Amino acid sequence: MNNASELPPSPQRSRGALTFALVIIGLFFVGLMGLLYYGVSQSDRAGRDALPSPLIGKPAPAFDLPLLHDPARRVTNADLAGQPYVMNVWGSWCPECRVEHPVLTQFALTKRVRFIGYNLKDEREDALRWLEQFGNPYMMVIADLEGRAAIDWGIYGAPETFLVDGNGIVRWKHVGAIDQAIIDHQLIPALEKIEAGR
Repeated sequence: MNNASELPPSPQRSRGALTFALVIIGLFFVGLMGLLYYGVSQSDRAGRDALPSPLIGKPAPAFDLPLLHDPARRVTNADLAGQPYVMNVWGSWCPECRVEHPVLTQFALTKRVRFIGYNLKDEREDALRWLEQFGNPYMMVIADLEGRAAIDWGIYGAPETFLVDGNGIVRWKHVGAIDQAIIDHQLIPALEKIEAGR
């Protein structure tokens, strides 16, 4: 004789299980759509690539690196003291550097601030050829062939851009390609704060 556990489920119990499964699937779908919407809404947010850096508000790391165009001449961070400067990390091997280059060139032409190139892990001939092809907006280009000084700066790739004040304090950093909106809404306001003594 069969007991209750061996009886086939009643149509009412089957409908309840199906309804429960549909509710779970529906909630999962709604949650997934919510995450998708949040991701899309944040994808064009200015500053999404602006990572907090432990260097912000602290002295720029010391470096002693050769100039790209004159390797016999070396530049230290002490040589750059006294006035603010923007330091842009780039390499001929970096596709995003090519994307931001026209925007940075336009900004450099304003001569609002000293604009320093930091050539990272590049063959000298490749870097010089790249600048000849796309233009050289930099006041000077320092070369870090081995990338050792980059470690102290917390640089893990290119492009990255730093704003350092006249006292050698890192005031702003951006990771990734810079566009005009980032210049207008982040870099220039940070520069204005330096100029205002804040």
